[in-house]
Amino acid sequence: MRISRGVAAGVAVAVSASLTLAGCSKKNNGSEGSGGGGGPKVAFVPKVQGIPYFEAMNKGGKKAARDLGAQWIYKGPTTADPGAQTDIVKSLLQQRVDVLAVAPNDPDSMPPILRDAKDQGVHPMTSDTDAPNSPREVFVNQATPEGISKALTDTLMKKTDGKGDYAIVSCGQTAENLNSWIKEQKKYTAQKYPKAKIVDVVYAGEDEAKAVSMAKDLMNAHPDLKGLVGECTTSAPGVAKAVREAGKTGEVATTGVGTPKSMKPYLKDGSSAGAVLWNVEALGYLTVWAGKQVSEGKQFKKTNRVSDELPAVKYFPDRKELLLGDPLRITKDNVDDYDY
Repeated sequence: MRISRGVAAGVAVAVSASLTLAGCSKKNNGSEGSGGGGGPKVAFVPKVQGIPYFEAMNKGGKKAARDLGAQWIYKGPTTADPGAQTDIVKSLLQQRVDVLAVAPNDPDSMPPILRDAKDQGVHPMTSDTDAPNSPREVFVNQATPEGISKALTDTLMKKTDGKGDYAIVSCGQTAENLNSWIKEQKKYTAQKYPKAKIVDVVYAGEDEAKAVSMAKDLMNAHPDLKGLVGECTTSAPGVAKAVREAGKTGEVATTGVGTPKSMKPYLKDGSSAGAVLWNVEALGYLTVWAGKQVSEGKQFKKTNRVSDELPAVKYFPDRKELLLGDPLRITKDNVDDYDY
């Protein structure tokens, strides 16, 4: 992966990781594994398999498995369906994995099965998004809700002069991480930008085409709309595409949580004011490292040296959370520095 030539001050070291991705993978009942055949089996179940975001996590997970001596299994549903995700989790338990990490589509559906996993001697974890009421041993978090919400809101408000109505196109209606970001956006907008207002929140699942359609509907329903936020990596390019297709570039500002490649055309033509993300491959790497730690009964330190690229990952014992770092702001000027 090509890394930024100059990441702005304040961006955490975690998002400046340079992960060289090479080597092979093998198929295992529809899941992918890597890591030399030894060490603990660390399985990760994304919200949905096949989208660029989680495929980037998969690349980072493969590299970590090779570096650290673990077996990486990656398998997820083809749609953001909590039931399908639960079925995959059950199938992985039958494969006798050592660690089971999940990015839950529905945090309320996951606790019973993670409890079953723990009863069977499997170490349950969450990564990317949490199931806080589950018996998970650690949550591998990409960034704080406060950090993400501020970055999104400030990026949009810079384009709208800190005022006007805006709407949010989110993905899964029950996704814990997305809902926590939206909650913080509402609070932060009211506090810092009293002349701005969130007028609607809609949910497109992990479906970019649906996000485009919903964004157009929002612009029609709110003729004075000044901005749109895509809350996930499929709706961020979706809202920008909707503005472009509606001929409202420069009139309706957009931002969102988007991967560099998916956002590049919209950043370049101005239909997106900027994207917010983090080093997704590093998040996959950290997930494997955390899984190996818990499988070996090791305690997390307040500050953890994971690798040369992740030398200071913080751990918060009160909420059993490893934090990758601060969010990264992607603009038309640095988008070419990333290849996912």
